[in-house]
Amino acid sequence: MLKKISMTVLTLMLMFVFLLIPSSSLAARAVPKGKLESTREMRAVWIASVYNLDWPSKKGLPVAEQKQEFIRLLDEIKAMNMNAVIMQIKPTADAFYPSAYGPWSEYLTGTQGKDPGYDPLEFMIEEAHKRGLEFHAWFNPYRITMNHTDLSRLSADHPARQHPDWTIAYGNQLYYNPGIPETQDFIIGGIEEVVKNYDIDAVHMDDYFYPYKIAGVPFPDQETYETYGKKAFTHIEDWRRDNVNQLVKQINDTIKKEKPYVKFGISPFGVWRNIKDDPAGSNTTAGMTNYDDLYADTREWIQQHDIDYVTPQIYWSIGFQAAAYDVLTKWWSNEVKGEPVHLYIGQAAYKINQNSDPAWSDPEEYFRQIELNRQSQLVQGSMHFSLKDLNRNPLNVKDRLIEESYRKPALIPEMPWLHQKAPKKPIIQSVKKTADGAALQIKNDPHSTVSYYAVYRLTNKGTYELLQTVRKEKGAITTIKDLPVNQKKMDTYKITALNRLHHESKPSTKIVK
Repeated sequence: MLKKISMTVLTLMLMFVFLLIPSSSLAARAVPKGKLESTREMRAVWIASVYNLDWPSKKGLPVAEQKQEFIRLLDEIKAMNMNAVIMQIKPTADAFYPSAYGPWSEYLTGTQGKDPGYDPLEFMIEEAHKRGLEFHAWFNPYRITMNHTDLSRLSADHPARQHPDWTIAYGNQLYYNPGIPETQDFIIGGIEEVVKNYDIDAVHMDDYFYPYKIAGVPFPDQETYETYGKKAFTHIEDWRRDNVNQLVKQINDTIKKEKPYVKFGISPFGVWRNIKDDPAGSNTTAGMTNYDDLYADTREWIQQHDIDYVTPQIYWSIGFQAAAYDVLTKWWSNEVKGEPVHLYIGQAAYKINQNSDPAWSDPEEYFRQIELNRQSQLVQGSMHFSLKDLNRNPLNVKDRLIEESYRKPALIPEMPWLHQKAPKKPIIQSVKKTADGAALQIKNDPHSTVSYYAVYRLTNKGTYELLQTVRKEKGAITTIKDLPVNQKKMDTYKITALNRLHHESKPSTKIVK
């Protein structure tokens, strides 16, 4: 009997203690455990300004119209669940920003050197970041003109007019001579200017180093070689490659010295060398290669860790005889294996439904390529050329990206070699239901490296699925709005904080009833 009374007293005492525990603590104990599920995949798109290919749509648009166009493009990119833009800000030794290294671009106002009345680069970066998109500033290092070699047609303040000895004509274009040391210093200074003055996420260069060869026309740099290179290099080709190698190395060193978190990536032509010319080359028979024709030794940059990512332009179909997409994807994957360099693939959106190769008329070709990328742990995403080609929606590719391949959002892959600690987990201050769902308020730590927040929701499978990312707002609070709420049962959310290099904190949890 005494034992029964003692058990009854103990039970009552435990019930009393239970009632004293705050309901929030009980809820925390009841939070379902589950894995955070998010894809890490680069999904970027090129926005070309040369010839007004993507933006602005034409020269001389009013400022308000230019801005509206760009905002609309970003909204379309975001709707495709992309997470980065590669914006061409220096297409022809000019600038989309006030610069000491080049005049205002004619593609803005119609007149080279004419101030557009605002800073397009600052505007573009701010709008991209608002939407959670990385901004990769795309430079063309050597190209001065597109369709003439007349220095007098350049704006009066153009550095090429002030230093005509730095220039070299080839075909119907003018270039800064890659073999002149002062030219290299000038190009590096022009990139450093942007890294210092703007909140970019990456510096990006494409496949234009030494110009694409014109049949039967040698590049006219023999005199430059004799002045600067002949003592150290027996062959002019080795000297040219060294010029580009030194430029790439010095650009990376300059970027990292100024802002260690800013990435440096290059998107070269898709073939380094053919196997018939080099046992280390790819099993291809391409008529042109980086190493032999553009003097771009891409393998050297990877092996010397002079770049953070490489995006070969594999602009051919799977099984294409001279240069197959699948063969080259495997070759590039092997090149980055074990190296602190990310591999993304340059995807040829511009070829879809064109007559160059019957494969591009197959609605499945583009998606087979993306799926092939995903089968390799070494391919970490895609960059699509270019935005206008996706927006024209050939063979419904844009619709299918939205509905299928890119249906769910993705976080950008981390680069562990760019050291930055993950932030502390976010502090959720409040939650409230709204007419459109629920809203969470997160306390911003002014001393934190947080760049944005990731929002996960508990699924029926017991895992937490990535819903969206939200840029950290200025001020004390970031509000995450319009979270979906199940009216019949509670919803559980996990929120993580990420820095600009996409290192992710541990999650904080909130239950919405």
